This record gives sequence, C-alpha cells and structure tokens, in this order.
Amino acid sequence: MRIALCLLALLCSPSQAAPPVAIKSLPLSEVAIHPQREASAQSVSLNLAKLSAELAARIASIPVEPGQRIAKGTVIAQLDCADIRIAAQRAQAALESSQARLKLEQLQLQRSNELAAKNFISPAALDAKKTDVAVVAAEVKLNAAARAATQRDVGKCTLRSPYPAIVEARLAHVGEFASPGTPVVQLWDTSRMQLSAQVQQADAEWLPKAHPVFISQGVEYQVTLLRVSPAVNLAARTREARFNFGKPPPAPGSNGVLRWRDPRAFVPADYLVRRNKQLGVFVANGQNARFVTLADAQEGRPALAAVLSGDTRIVTEGRFTLQDGMAVTQR
Repeated sequence: MRIALCLLALLCSPSQAAPPVAIKSLPLSEVAIHPQREASAQSVSLNLAKLSAELAARIASIPVEPGQRIAKGTVIAQLDCADIRIAAQRAQAALESSQARLKLEQLQLQRSNELAAKNFISPAALDAKKTDVAVVAAEVKLNAAARAATQRDVGKCTLRSPYPAIVEARLAHVGEFASPGTPVVQLWDTSRMQLSAQVQQADAEWLPKAHPVFISQGVEYQVTLLRVSPAVNLAARTREARFNFGKPPPAPGSNGVLRWRDPRAFVPADYLVRRNKQLGVFVANGQNARFVTLADAQEGRPALAAVLSGDTRIVTEGRFTLQDGMAVTQR
C-alpha cells in the first residue's frame, strides 16, 4: 500500500507534468486579411431630361447634335416666333398708350384739385376725375402684365440647356410644328453624376467603413458613399448604394465594378483547426493556449474573426498538436 502511494505521488508531481508546447504566435492585426469585394455598378445622371417646346410654333433650327457636349445656356432649339413677337410689340404699344393717358388724367386731376380748392368745381366732379385716374392706372397695370406675358413667350422661343450636358438624342426635326409639350432634345445632365451599385446585403452594413473605387474600361475613379438604400431588390436580393464622383466623372451610362476591401478582419484559412467538430483558431492566452470557435467558418476559406480583437495573438506554428488549455511557450 505504501509503495502504491509513493508511485501515485511521483506521477502527480510537477516534474512529471507534460512540458509546454513550443509555439509561435502573432497579433491578429498582423495576420488578418481583408478580402476584396466587388459589385456591378453604373454611372448615372440625376437628370436625363427631354426638353420640350412651351409654345405652338414651327421649329426653325436645332443647332446641336447627338453625342455633343454642351455648356449651360447653350441654345438647343429655336422656334419661329414672328407672330409672338408681333403680339409683344402690340402689348408694348398698348402699355405706352395707357401710360400716356394716365399721365394726362393725373395732370387733369391736379388742376381739378386746384379748382375744387377755390370752389370752382363740385365735389362730385372731383370724385369723377379721381375715378378716371384709378381706371386708367388699373389699365396700365393690366397692359404691363400683358407685356410681361408676351415677353416671357418671346423668351420661350429659344430653348437653352439648363445645365452642362451631353446631347442624347434629337427628338424633333427642323420644319415640324411643335405644340406645347412636344419633346425636342434629350439631354444627360453632366453636372450631377452619381454611381449606382448593387451590393449584397451582408456587404451593405460595412460599406460605410470601406474605401471603394469604381473601375470602368481600365480607369479607376474615386467615389464617396452617399447612402445605401434600405430597400431590397426582390429579384437579386441586393441593395442599391449611391456614390458621388470625384473629378472628373466618367461618361453617363459607363458600366464597371465597384471594388473595395472588407474592413472586417478575417483569419487566413491556413490557421484554422478543427476541435470537437468545430472550426476555430488557437490563441495564446498567457501561458496557455485557448481554442476559439469561429462562427460560420468553412474549410479552406478565411473565417471572420468577429469575436477577436486586433491584439489577440493567433498561434501560427505548433497549433496542430494543441488542445484547449494546454501550456505553451513562445519559441
């Protein structure tokens, strides 16, 4: 019995414990990878406008061509407005005539006031003269409004681009009679360009922390995230992200890819081990190794290290012989 107790004491003594396993470890921040992500994207203009005639008139000229870049204020169509200009001249003449009569009525009212002060005319006659002045003054306002309306119509005879643009198409022809609302030219607004990208729902949450670029025809464009739509495309199960371009933006309608690196840290597939039918990594926790399970980890693929901080030391060598809680020593 005494011999058995002595043997048991020897087996349980520290000198007989398993020696620490020699390992190498590195901080997660040094070994982590950030997978590259991509999404299809297209440059779009906030305005693809069909500029239409606002008057009933014949089209005299359309001095722009499809594919042409034009500046803000460029004439894109001229209407034959001879009748409207004649109406504007009539309105101007009517205004001048009423202004002259108002001046005369005001002079007569001034004389009537002087006569009324000397009791040379009755109060009723003075009131009548005041009424004449008010009537002519109202006529002047009416004619001024009519002149402003005809001048506005004259301005509508010339169609101008409201922004710098690219001419997409001519929708009418010289010589045609245009009615109000008849489309004449279609324009891409190049002053308000954005990038539209369809991103996976899992990527949408982390996109604000990424620094994506748009690549089209081998050219890289810098973009800045504006918003990610909360709505989900029912067919593709994606969400639309909108970006602003730096200078200069690509042409409207340019297709390409939005490319960025996932801001989350992933453990390389080489460092994954399986214990108790679960995939994870060994981390050096002081003088011991701890097995940390990584959710959704798959063989041969980097695993998201959401539960690990950047300074967690990942066991990079000696991990295959480890078990959870074993003593370790750094090589």
